Amino acid sequence: MSGPVPLRADLRTLSGYHSAQVDVAVRLNTNESPFAPPEAWLDELREAMGQIPFNRYPDRTALGLRSALATHHGVLAGQVFCGTGSNEVLQCLLLAYGGAGRAVATFEPSYTLHRHIAEVTATSVVSVPRTADFVLDLDEVDELMERARPTITFVCSPNNPTGRAEDLTTISHLLEVAPGLVVVDEAYGQFARTSALDLVREGASGTERLVVVRTFSKTFSMAGLRLGYMVADPAVVAGCEVVVLPYNVGSVSQVAGRLALRHSEVVEQRVQQLVAERSRVEAALAALAVTSWPSDANFVLFRPDHKPATKVWQGLLEHSVLIRDCSGWPGLHECLRVTIGTPYENDRFLEALTAVLGKDMAP
Repeated sequence: MSGPVPLRADLRTLSGYHSAQVDVAVRLNTNESPFAPPEAWLDELREAMGQIPFNRYPDRTALGLRSALATHHGVLAGQVFCGTGSNEVLQCLLLAYGGAGRAVATFEPSYTLHRHIAEVTATSVVSVPRTADFVLDLDEVDELMERARPTITFVCSPNNPTGRAEDLTTISHLLEVAPGLVVVDEAYGQFARTSALDLVREGASGTERLVVVRTFSKTFSMAGLRLGYMVADPAVVAGCEVVVLPYNVGSVSQVAGRLALRHSEVVEQRVQQLVAERSRVEAALAALAVTSWPSDANFVLFRPDHKPATKVWQGLLEHSVLIRDCSGWPGLHECLRVTIGTPYENDRFLEALTAVLGKDMAP
């Protein structure tokens, strides 16, 4: 008897990762950079593309890009692994160190793809909730580590979707108590004051099990190119090289990443602009009597206490402003998340939110 081939039994209850993509004037739902890449970078990339032999496969090791990233971060090229977006890096880590009979630990709420990719790779997921202020309860963390013995412990810093970064003392504590890899997802790391990369450069205790994951999608304005990387012990890099598909990072992405690092000063200036805008948005939310949580990222999590979050989200959409509805996520009852955009985009968001909440505009 013929018929459709059944999906793996353990995947039948899962759904893919989705974020709404609708035609709006102001898109503040996916934490992308609101700025186009620097014109000088575009000019350099156009010129470099004329030198790429497109009939040949890319450098399988991406050595030029890895070396440039190593110089940028003050580490060795052998400590860098590149992927098609940071999500592929996470997938490679789970393929290499997860799987049946192994567990990963998460601290919820956090980036949903940590759990999703773990489940897709048949890895068990164990977790403990964050506190009401979205920080880690280290006593609960210690108990989980002792009980579950995870091979990977994920911590998002700054955390998505709550925005708060973990201090280095907490990361060091995780390295002490976690039996396996501690993977610090720093997709928004450039917006925070400290980075787990500092521990790598210092050669702090346990850093042979520390993995720091980053992306070009946010501050480097390269979300459309899908380029990410990790900094880790060479043995972990070698483990990921076992499972990654060949030629995973295309020639254009490799060149684009190398060239982008030349414009780090421009990127840092833009980071400071967004940090200043973040402070302005946070102050405006407070003036609207909206509950929000401190953010070290390029977004703010907030809760419209006197109106259902779904109605606020829909009302903003009717004003052609799209943000992220997190209200149905575990631990985020009635919460919404807004990406920090340009001053114009942030003004549009705040004006629309004021109207939807039925508030008077501040003078």
